[in-house]
Amino acid sequence: MAKGKNARVRVVLECTSCVRRGLKNQKKRDSPGISRYITQKNRHNTSSQLKLRKFCPHCFKHTIHGEIGD
Repeated sequence: MAKGKNARVRVVLECTSCVRRGLKNQKKRDSPGISRYITQKNRHNTSSQLKLRKFCPHCFKHTIHGEIGD
């Protein structure tokens, strides 16, 4: 049977370069905003914070997306 606690948790990944850049260094083609992805991770196998390389539509390139706390 299944265990009492669910090992999978939902996490939110946020673009690290959008956060560092802010809104004042925008180019003409950039739109204001921060890229965020929602995914799941196994709490038992990955206890540290998750960092993945994903596409950011605001930076127009692949960047590091780090886990943010809710």
